[in-house]
Amino acid sequence: MPEQSSFDYAVLRVVPRVEREEFVNAGVIVFCPEQEFLEARVHVDEPRLKALCTEIDIPLVRQHLEAFPKICSGDPCAGPIARLTQRERFHWLVAPRSTVIQVSPVHCGLCESPLRAIENLFRELLQ
Repeated sequence: MPEQSSFDYAVLRVVPRVEREEFVNAGVIVFCPEQEFLEARVHVDEPRLKALCTEIDIPLVRQHLEAFPKICSGDPCAGPIARLTQRERFHWLVAPRSTVIQVSPVHCGLCESPLRAIENLFRELLQ
């Protein structure tokens, strides 16, 4: 049996009206320090978001969500946060927010492949 590694993950949520506490899952972040893996995947479900809030600014939501994968990968276009270590980037990304883009509590798990873990989580939580 292949060696398993621990990983942490959080779900990205779009909360169009914070006061109503309704949200749509919009992405997942996985961090596996043992395998030096940090990745985020995002998806904007426009019809579901519009059902919760007809006036939501979809292009702005998309822009903010697309920053997560860029920061995870250390993309220089993502600004100074992208230059931090993987651990620092992960902790910055999962810090609590009270904005339209929010992050779930951090959960943990075991995996042989963090790439397969993020694929499975993305499929289970967003599709």
